[in-house]
Amino acid sequence: MSSSRSSFTHVQHDSEEPAFKAHTLPESSHQALTDFCKPLAKLAPISRLDLLDGWLCDPENPRNWSTSRKWCTTAIVALYTFVSPLSSSIMAPGMEEIAARYQIQNQTILALTLSIYLLSYAIGPLILAPLSVHSCGLDPVLHIGNLFSIIFNIGCAFSPNTATLLAFRFLNGFSGSAPVACGGAVVSDLFEERERACAMAMYSLGPLIGPVVGPIAGGFIAQTVGVQYVYFVLAGVNTLASLIGIPCLRETYAPLLKLRWAPRSADPEKAPQIPQKIHHPSEKFHYMWLNFSRPLFLLSHSFICFILSLYMAFIYYLFFTTLDGFFTSTYGFSPGISGLMFGGLGVGVVLATCLGARFSNTLYQRLADKNGGVGEPEMRIPAIFVGSVFVPIGLFWYGWSAQAKLHWIMPVVGSGIFGFGMMTTFLPIQLYLIDSFKYAASALSAAFLFRSLLGFAFPLFGQQMFAALGFGGGNSLLGGFAIVLGIPFPIYIYYRGAALRAKSDLNH
Repeated sequence: MSSSRSSFTHVQHDSEEPAFKAHTLPESSHQALTDFCKPLAKLAPISRLDLLDGWLCDPENPRNWSTSRKWCTTAIVALYTFVSPLSSSIMAPGMEEIAARYQIQNQTILALTLSIYLLSYAIGPLILAPLSVHSCGLDPVLHIGNLFSIIFNIGCAFSPNTATLLAFRFLNGFSGSAPVACGGAVVSDLFEERERACAMAMYSLGPLIGPVVGPIAGGFIAQTVGVQYVYFVLAGVNTLASLIGIPCLRETYAPLLKLRWAPRSADPEKAPQIPQKIHHPSEKFHYMWLNFSRPLFLLSHSFICFILSLYMAFIYYLFFTTLDGFFTSTYGFSPGISGLMFGGLGVGVVLATCLGARFSNTLYQRLADKNGGVGEPEMRIPAIFVGSVFVPIGLFWYGWSAQAKLHWIMPVVGSGIFGFGMMTTFLPIQLYLIDSFKYAASALSAAFLFRSLLGFAFPLFGQQMFAALGFGGGNSLLGGFAIVLGIPFPIYIYYRGAALRAKSDLNH
């Protein structure tokens, strides 16, 4: 979920300043055309350049696509986004077989075979997002990344030693990050602010449900035919996604669509009015460097971006480290049945997607209507409060029921409560980052980078932490951090966020 670069909304995206040059329209003409076209596209505010070249009212504008076409496009991107994180966790139930196959005795190295995927998964969007914007568009990056994932999964299946496996897992993470680099842009390009919550929920479902479905499938595959076939299944799922996506997915990035659209326009004067790409090599390098470094700059210079990214990252991956192997060691479940225990988490995430997205969207619209129809980023924050209550409840429930070794359904219920709170929290945080930062793509990239880097690091020490503190103490520690990060800071941002944004050049 790291890219959001539309030329239709008030959000200033990473590609706008260095990549394209725009023309201006007199204020009087701008107002007149705005009054005429706004009912057609329901956009606010409206770009003068869009009005000048007629793009705002054109049916090729993704904002003017039919509802079915918009949701079909979103569903395809969500499929791509589901497949890539599936690879991050599907091999988790087969870790013992991997250790035996490659004779790995060091637990840190064994954990690295699983988590190294997330290291390149974090770095990839920093490179692929500006590449999709500046060079070739959304489609090629998505499709080529998925095709390379097929190759790298097959490479993992035939890896003769640990080093080769680590190399292919690293490369697979990089190619698998393409949907994260480009997917958020599709949601922003297709939907206006008031419609965006449900679409973002569908898009966000993939990264959250993929790590849940992965162990369920991986457990039975490893148990029956061996962990090598896990990678064959992944290659098959990637192939299926390509068979659906390549013929059906269409470009949504406005500047690129305008470059294709202008020569076919009946008005030959429109061609010179569209944005023109800058092709000088030094400017390209400078542009790429800006997009690569800006997420790190946001994390280090924006309190809002840092604290929300930290909250998303901290609770997500540390909790997942407790599930790995718990039901096998505590209840004696087989790898396949142990993988099914991730289903509680998945049910919570799906319920939050269905209910939380509607609640978030309705709440935002009501607050905007009370504000004269003008939405503010802080109107996304109240939805976070709901999830921030469920997250620590789920952690305490899961941790102490696991510590007491109660019936297996009790920790499963606790993980479901946690999953519901996690998804209910993640969605408004992502929407807030999109709405509040000038460079929305970089803000999302920063949050994703932080989350994935911690996801890479946590498995390397998470098991040791829970071995020392126990499931009850370890999850209580997580619950305490969830309360500290998830309740007072969102309240502070809700009341002081506008003032903080006004003092910063990074925000609207």
